[in-house]
Amino acid sequence: MRRLLVGFLATIGFLAILLAITVAVGVTLLPSNAPPLPDNIVLSADLTSGLAEGAGQEGWRRIIFGGKPTLRDFLDALEAARADRRVKGILARLGTDEIGLAEGQEVRDAIIAFRAGGKFAIAFADSFGEFGAGTRPYYLATAFDKIWLQPMGSLGLTGLYAEATFFKGTLDKLGVAPEFDHKGEFKTAANVLTETKMTPPQREEVEDLLKSISAQVIDGIARARHLSSDAVLAAIDNAPLLPDEALHARLVDRLGYRDEAINEAHKRAGSNAELVGLSTYLDDAGRPHRKGERIALIYGSGLIVRGGAANPLTSSGEMAANVVTAAFRAAVRDPEVRAILFRIDSPGGSVVASETIWRDVVFARERGKPVIVSMGDVAGSGGYYIAAPANKIVAEPATLTGSIGVLAGKLVVADLLKKLGMSTDAAQFGANAAMFSVTSNFSPLARARLQAFLDATYQGFKEHVAAGRHMAPEAVEAVAQGRVWSGKEAKKNGLVDELGGYEVALRLAKEAANIPAGSPVQLTVFPRERGIAEYLYRRLTGDEHEDNGGVTAVGRAIDAAQPLLQRIEALLDDTGILIMPPVTELK
Repeated sequence: MRRLLVGFLATIGFLAILLAITVAVGVTLLPSNAPPLPDNIVLSADLTSGLAEGAGQEGWRRIIFGGKPTLRDFLDALEAARADRRVKGILARLGTDEIGLAEGQEVRDAIIAFRAGGKFAIAFADSFGEFGAGTRPYYLATAFDKIWLQPMGSLGLTGLYAEATFFKGTLDKLGVAPEFDHKGEFKTAANVLTETKMTPPQREEVEDLLKSISAQVIDGIARARHLSSDAVLAAIDNAPLLPDEALHARLVDRLGYRDEAINEAHKRAGSNAELVGLSTYLDDAGRPHRKGERIALIYGSGLIVRGGAANPLTSSGEMAANVVTAAFRAAVRDPEVRAILFRIDSPGGSVVASETIWRDVVFARERGKPVIVSMGDVAGSGGYYIAAPANKIVAEPATLTGSIGVLAGKLVVADLLKKLGMSTDAAQFGANAAMFSVTSNFSPLARARLQAFLDATYQGFKEHVAAGRHMAPEAVEAVAQGRVWSGKEAKKNGLVDELGGYEVALRLAKEAANIPAGSPVQLTVFPRERGIAEYLYRRLTGDEHEDNGGVTAVGRAIDAAQPLLQRIEALLDDTGILIMPPVTELK
């Protein structure tokens, strides 16, 4: 009976998946009956859920719950619309704290470039933070020529705040002993497990980051709103502001509701104007960079891990080394690819996986394919490791950059097991066979081996940076020690070539490939993004040979929802030596 029941359920499951494939393929093959775009357009964008780095980042959630718009979609739509006479302006909804500072700077630049083409841009927010943190969304809103705030909203322009949560006290109560070591006095990612508060180096680093990035935010707001820096500082110290206070301080232009902001957009666009979503506009107008010499676009997003692809039906928040290296090899083999644009948004991870990706970046350059790196919100530790050999590195002024250092260790749970009434016994062959056991401390010999690996890895990291950036060893040492820099400071220190986003990186890629500045290019994503239907088909037919991580990938998909949990997971995972920055986020 049990076998019969299992067989019945398996058959039902197979039919359900087959139906999903049929529906997905059928929808894909249906002819499009979408009406043509109107002659008078106001683009409509909702940025309250944030922007995903690339379309392949969300997996099955994109099918069930609807995916976030992507940064690439947003940038492409605004670039195409700049030269489109039908498009008169954009109305964007924002106010939530979902877009990082560096990504927000790239969106700001796109809005400013859009307005430079004679278009208007209206930002509407029901509240900037709703009596909470609203500095990041407001900073983004200041790129628009008009800012609307709902009458009962608030302006949470309270400045930037960095907080780290420490678990040592909890581990002490549980009887768990963290045994970690690191190279670089600022390499403090494990501090959440080993300390109860910020160490002096960690505090120095965080406060310097706050100082650098806050200055960028204040300057950006002051310039956009035609205010003095002192006026912006006064507003920050008095925030959160009530709507009338924000209006009086000239930080917003109108108090009103979304329907009223829509009416204003229609008036500015002229008669018969229609709101058109970004995806609808792109489907009809087409993306820019569709013809000409080919430039490969490779995404490197998330925690860097060894092995192959995670299951695309889930969202793992991981950068699998085998996937990225396969993309580089495919781009190198393609004779039409003239250069590679490598987009990195990663806090680091496994040093072995980082070395694997690093080698393929070097390999691409050796085969005559220039590599230009564009950094997102963060390119720290392993994220910078894989960027170091590129021809040029581009970062936003607020990109968290560097953290050249290493750490490794384990959590010893022997006392916890005793509290639970559990005991362990073991036998071993080899002096260091128990080195990775979580039930015993490092022996003196094992700790010496750990130190040797940390020394070698740290030295190798610095040598890679010195070679890739053409820096003297002492110059690298001066900016290493595990320290995180803002993109602006990283440029001053020689770790970054230019400040900006995709547009700057694309210009540099054309220069490196000797493509004339005015010539069009075709920007092609490598590897080709596989659709859900194709993935299901390949799984059912057995034509799927990638290591998909199984249940672990599903568990990590949940953990990746919180950057803190994702990094703690990496520290707890048996992945060897890690290169990761401190667990710090500016809000």
